[in-house]
Amino acid sequence: MNSTLFIIGVIGNIISVLVFISPIPTFWRIVRSKSTEDFEAAPYVLTLLNTLLWLYYGLTKPDGLLVATVNGFGAVMETIYLVLFLVYAADKGKRVKTAKLVAALDIGFFGVVFVATTFAIGGLDMKIMVIGLICACLSVFMYGSPLAAVRRVIASRSVEYMPFFLSFFLFLNGGVWATYAILDKDVFLGVPNGTGCFLGGIQLVIYAVYMNSKVASHSHSHGSDEAAYDASASLLSSKASRHGQDDVATRV
Repeated sequence: MNSTLFIIGVIGNIISVLVFISPIPTFWRIVRSKSTEDFEAAPYVLTLLNTLLWLYYGLTKPDGLLVATVNGFGAVMETIYLVLFLVYAADKGKRVKTAKLVAALDIGFFGVVFVATTFAIGGLDMKIMVIGLICACLSVFMYGSPLAAVRRVIASRSVEYMPFFLSFFLFLNGGVWATYAILDKDVFLGVPNGTGCFLGGIQLVIYAVYMNSKVASHSHSHGSDEAAYDASASLLSSKASRHGQDDVATRV
């Protein structure tokens, strides 16, 4: 790995870490109130799956260390978030629903991918291609989640549900990892992060348009926190990789 690629990868790791830790205020609130209130676990479940797949990709691909390290960190953080979610679930139904999602996606789906690519696919290049394709598809899907927040901003003419810094870090994270992917000639890393950079740029433009709107606003609620994370969840595709509002991804 040349020095330029390494430096860009390290910068990408730092930005992605900032995105991964962005939900901490939300979970601090959950711990203090001892309840998940109306928060949903799905964004965290999907982000954990995303980070696990990119971690696997980074470990499988030669010179994929920087992709693996940041997603390894992300997987640890998302696991912590989900454990707290299970501990402080508002009711038994939400706890059971969360456990089923984790079992089906983070354990079941990831397990199927791991077993299939390990035992049913021969050749390193083919294995990398299959894992990378799965990662890229999931990451593009997750990077599209912030569009819900964009629609909400346009409808309400208020940026309450689209925090600036999360949108900014989504744009920055996607741009840095897309640059890394171009230098590394990694299309699986480049497509989702290029998409994330583009969508992040759209969010910043929308923010600039509506930031001074004279619309009555109310204090940020847990709803805005959740919307923010949904977006960032993806981020971590990068992330190798979320609205960088999570959601992050991914995102790496």
